[in-house]
Amino acid sequence: MDGPILLLVVIAAVAVAGFAKRFELQVPLVLVAVGSVASFIPGVPHVTLAPDLILGVVLPPLLYSAALDFSFVSFRKNLGHILRLGIVMVLVTTLAVGYFANWLVPELTLGAALVLGAVVAPPDAVAAVAVGRKLGLPSRMMAILTGESLVNDAAALTLFTLAVASVTGKKIAIDSPILFFAYEIIGGVLVGLILSRIVRFVRTRIQDSALETVLGLVLPFAAYLAAEEIHASGVLAVVTAGFVLGRVTADVAVTTRIQERQVWPTLDLLLEAFVFAYMGLQLKFVISEVERDGLPVLHIFAYALLILVVVIAVRPAWIFVNTGRRAAMRSVFGVRNVKNSDALGLTWKQNLVLSWAGMRGVVTLAAASGVPLATVAGDPFPGRAVIQAVAFVVAVGTLVIQGLTLPLLIRRLDVADPHEEQWTDEQQALARTISRSAAETYLTEAARSGVPGASKESVEAVLERVRRSVRARLDAEETEDHEERVAAAGALFDTLRRNVLGAQRDALVKARDSGELDDEVLRHVLDGLDVEEAAAEARLERRNR
Repeated sequence: MDGPILLLVVIAAVAVAGFAKRFELQVPLVLVAVGSVASFIPGVPHVTLAPDLILGVVLPPLLYSAALDFSFVSFRKNLGHILRLGIVMVLVTTLAVGYFANWLVPELTLGAALVLGAVVAPPDAVAAVAVGRKLGLPSRMMAILTGESLVNDAAALTLFTLAVASVTGKKIAIDSPILFFAYEIIGGVLVGLILSRIVRFVRTRIQDSALETVLGLVLPFAAYLAAEEIHASGVLAVVTAGFVLGRVTADVAVTTRIQERQVWPTLDLLLEAFVFAYMGLQLKFVISEVERDGLPVLHIFAYALLILVVVIAVRPAWIFVNTGRRAAMRSVFGVRNVKNSDALGLTWKQNLVLSWAGMRGVVTLAAASGVPLATVAGDPFPGRAVIQAVAFVVAVGTLVIQGLTLPLLIRRLDVADPHEEQWTDEQQALARTISRSAAETYLTEAARSGVPGASKESVEAVLERVRRSVRARLDAEETEDHEERVAAAGALFDTLRRNVLGAQRDALVKARDSGELDDEVLRHVLDGLDVEEAAAEARLERRNR
């Protein structure tokens, strides 16, 4: 696709997303609908991107941003649920859809039908997470949905590679599917670990916020391409890199952290708007592909609707069957023999919401367009146009059907966790206690040892002002008037206040690393500390000029 056309699509997508937000409509649905209609407007060019470009340019920053802001502790706590949905569910969907499509569609061989199954297997949690965040889903459910979206693409793309190789006759690096999958996982994780540690090493030494931010922007693309170059999972490389740097974000300068909090949400918004608009713009092209192969369009889309029903039905069926099986095992062997994170389980209402949050997205369309034209022997790939048509119907159909009804389902069902609000309040109180203790420890030491170049009386006076400033912030009360703040805003005050903020941050990070404090609570508290520290540093820089 030409560059000017791509830019026009991006601008139009952002404009449509802005209007949708203004009228409180679901942005993904509006973008897909507008894109579908626009694809039939005379003179509108065919908008298409190479699959490698979608997977290598659009997907990495979206995955990296999600991993960067995702609590690794939450990921670990809900690992069982995440793996069952992100890996086992993908395999189950691939097999169920594959065998059903092979029975239903004459144009598809079993191998080609399994390719289709792998194409439509991975849900895209972007829309579901957006709806859940807006309607206040419990954090555990949000963690499961987000964690699933971070690993299911890797599983689906691996199955896609194996299925395509079996149809085309192309050899893969490792003949055994199990060993190949293990290699993809291990290779992707290692690439992500190595590159993230390199970036962390460089960022802690260059002391330039602009360059540190640029390194963070480059990392997801580098991780994905490096892993793919050695035939490992680029998705897992990106996710691993995001987890590593997200956990050590306190290592970089405060200005870098503030910049990245603005950069990544902006980039996410831009890419997500483009992705959903791009999905809609494929409608006319998909129909043209089916007609070009001489296939009956109505029959193919009828097949696609039946497969859509199967795709939607497989997820709740598997979730509830698996939940029932595990509940039976717990009743037989006792809850004490089950890991604590799984023993608590989810209510049937929460499982129902999770089972309905199966909207498909850009990975499905990218994989469908990545189906090769021919086999190694030169024969046409069986049912390629059918696979693309079904993939489009499934992606758009799940987005429309489940996307429209998911908010209503969440509102009608009481999925709130009664213990979550209390736990969050306890964690926030713990964070305040840790911050207050760290501040008092530093201020006591500063009062004892003094500050070079300042009298003891002035140090004690400023320390008392710093102490009141800390107390006001932690208690969320304004205890100082404007004149007192101005009087206290001297160089010594800003220096000591910045040091106190550093001590508080170190104590909070240490509590998080020990498992005492949750990642999400830590990030919320650090946001406030960073704003104060940036203001203190800015005042000090102005005085030093």
